[in-house]
Amino acid sequence: MARRAVAGGTARSGRANTVPVSGTALLLIDVINDLAFDGSDVLVAQAEPMALRLSALKRRATAAGIPAIYINDNFGQWRSDFRQTVAHCTSRSSPGRRVSHRLRPTARDYFVLKPKHSGFFGTTLDTLLETLRIRRVILTGIAGNICVLFTANDAYMRDLKIFASADCIVSNTAADNDHALRQIAGVLKGNVTTSTALRFHGKWRGEKAAAA
Repeated sequence: MARRAVAGGTARSGRANTVPVSGTALLLIDVINDLAFDGSDVLVAQAEPMALRLSALKRRATAAGIPAIYINDNFGQWRSDFRQTVAHCTSRSSPGRRVSHRLRPTARDYFVLKPKHSGFFGTTLDTLLETLRIRRVILTGIAGNICVLFTANDAYMRDLKIFASADCIVSNTAADNDHALRQIAGVLKGNVTTSTALRFHGKWRGEKAAAA
């Protein structure tokens, strides 16, 4: 199948991908991020336009009834909560402030703080997905070859159907991102596509968990 380049990676081109609303969740991985590390300029430059595309995808998904779940690093701050993380990452001193501000969660969204790379390891994500009766996930976020890929691996181990929105996933380099997307498509049997190719069908029939 033909492929076309997108920022931070490649994606399958062509026909739309129809995703049932019921049983689907949008996972936003480490998008609330200060991006404060040496050499982060390259990643910030990719993440800012990615945030525009992801924001549009999130609006369409939530309008269709798909829950948005933020899965975020706690940056080693064990006494903080997600609100403090958002405040830190959107502050003027944060290189990732534009990304974090654009993708700032709403009161309708869910969030899970993670201590390590995978969104599943040492978190309540399993319980939340079970409560919401989730059978498939749309993966987005930072970085594609680390936390997104680790989360994808664990989702596959749990028999969840994986969709990866390639234009809403970025890594330090395009080569790293391409490798992660190939792993998701080839090894994890994921559907690697673009955000604009995703079409949502049907109505939500899962449980409504109380937003954290």
